[in-house]
Amino acid sequence: MIFGALLDESCRPKEMTSAMKNTPTATTSETKPNQAAISTTQMESGSNHETIATKPVLYRENTRTVLNLENSAFQEKMLCDGITLNLGDACVFSCEYCYVPDQMRKIDKPLIDDYNAKHPKNRDLGFHEVVIRRRNALTVLYDQLINRRGLSRFADPCDDRVVYSSTLVDVAATMNLLYETAAACSLILEHTHWQIRLLSKGNLLHQLFKMNLIPTRYRDRMILGFSTGTADDGVASAIESGTALVSKRLTALHWLQDQGYRTFGMICPSLPQAEYESFSSEICEAIRVDRCEHIWAEVINVRGDSFIRTLAALDTAGLSDEAIRLSSVSGPGNRTNWENYARDTFVAHTQNIPPHKLRFLQYVTPESRLWWANQQNKGALLLGSAATPA
Repeated sequence: MIFGALLDESCRPKEMTSAMKNTPTATTSETKPNQAAISTTQMESGSNHETIATKPVLYRENTRTVLNLENSAFQEKMLCDGITLNLGDACVFSCEYCYVPDQMRKIDKPLIDDYNAKHPKNRDLGFHEVVIRRRNALTVLYDQLINRRGLSRFADPCDDRVVYSSTLVDVAATMNLLYETAAACSLILEHTHWQIRLLSKGNLLHQLFKMNLIPTRYRDRMILGFSTGTADDGVASAIESGTALVSKRLTALHWLQDQGYRTFGMICPSLPQAEYESFSSEICEAIRVDRCEHIWAEVINVRGDSFIRTLAALDTAGLSDEAIRLSSVSGPGNRTNWENYARDTFVAHTQNIPPHKLRFLQYVTPESRLWWANQQNKGALLLGSAATPA
């Protein structure tokens, strides 16, 4: 069920109202904007605990922002112009290689500890076992976009910067979360001239337009993409728990492309391959490179215990070949192998993706920087502290 107050229609942008009217069970309430929120969770049978996909839902209170206007890290990746949108902290999906738990654990640890203390079980839940949302996220967004006089803070028609969502959670993990994303996008589209880039590991993004959740007049300001680090449903299912099958993501991507919507590719992260050329050829054909504005690609990077989790998931799924190849490039004693894995992946992609479209994300070292710098004209994008020579 969907419950909780929405923005009063008298002060809610008409696009947001339209989007919510397309929400099958949406309700409205005569409330002030700063009390508005959309709840997209379900109740556990016989309890008062909110859940999404069996994960308990926690709320970060007193959230002051959902828009980050100075996200230099994702600007460097050319995914946006420094503006990112996050309506939550912990995702419905559980990808083994995810960097978010290591990035957000300190911030959200008190919230998770409090939940565990109030709900004692055989063991405490970890970051990846809960969904964390930001209380009244849409109201917070509204206040970031609109000043006290009711005017847009970003009214310059020449300000067509790109917003990226999300750096922390999937924007379309469920239909109800997609409704929230649609409402947030409608606010941005109504009150700015910005463009919005959305990425998902689900297969629902196309419903934004298929269900008229985003007015068609804004179609040229929306850029949609799906993570496809592999075209193999089995591999993806092993390391991306809860996500849509890659084949279904591709079906949604193709629908958008066939209808003429703006799309981008995201071949991230890709595992070490037995045959890099055939891997790149297959995945590039699958995402239809010619119909994507840009294609980002990246190998798995060491973040916390992400390698360990990914290896364990591959082993559990019986994907021994994939596990052996990943093991051969992981650990401090295999840095040369990891570097070769990244270079082989990049070189293979250069055979299938034009330089002006390819944005290959590579964290470089002082030793590897020169090689990668010489590949920039082919689509290499250097990241990390060593990207700029001292």
